[in-house]
Amino acid sequence: MKQPDFLLFASDALLAALWGGALIVLAAFSLFMERRRVRRKHIDKVGWMPWLLLFVLCAVTGVSLLSMAIPGLMAG
Repeated sequence: MKQPDFLLFASDALLAALWGGALIVLAAFSLFMERRRVRRKHIDKVGWMPWLLLFVLCAVTGVSLLSMAIPGLMAG
């Protein structure tokens, strides 16, 4: 499978920003699913996915990647 040219020739800062954005989107999805799990109708149907842990890990990693990528993107 051929990679797109904008990914093939992207800087490290751009790749870190793309990964950070993807992790922030995954963190938002995890937060939505955690809220859905907490507000469930049937109290006995808990589920097995640790949504809160996934949210924290994705959010911390995503924000870290974005904070390191922004100075590189600003410099050009």
